[in-house]
Amino acid sequence: MKLTVKQAAEKLNMSEHTIRFYTNKGLVPAVERDQNNHRLFNQEALNWLEGDNYLRKTGMSLTEVKHYVDLCITGEKTIPERYQIIKAQMAKTQQQLADIQKQIAFLKHKEEIYQTALTNTAKDYLNPKTWNRE
Repeated sequence: MKLTVKQAAEKLNMSEHTIRFYTNKGLVPAVERDQNNHRLFNQEALNWLEGDNYLRKTGMSLTEVKHYVDLCITGEKTIPERYQIIKAQMAKTQQQLADIQKQIAFLKHKEEIYQTALTNTAKDYLNPKTWNRE
């Protein structure tokens, strides 16, 4: 079965714009065209799209994704280089996760403070206007 851009977007929960952009950048080597030059996506093309999308979401640049795609197309002899790329991106993504976990902890702490303030009828001690600087 071959899907249109719209169908592929729905299936992968991506925007049609992103799919067109990725295909225009050469990130989907398996994309086909019909007689009217409309893009058609088989399972292989969907796999490329999904992989490209995940790599981009980890913060990989378009240039880096394109390099990775090109290595994949080249074949098995590039497996060691592809492994190093994925390993490096994994480290970056794990750091992003650690940073996000710190941000969540900060927000949870702030949320607890505000919950306390909402149930406390005392003055608004969260507002710098009410701080006693003496």
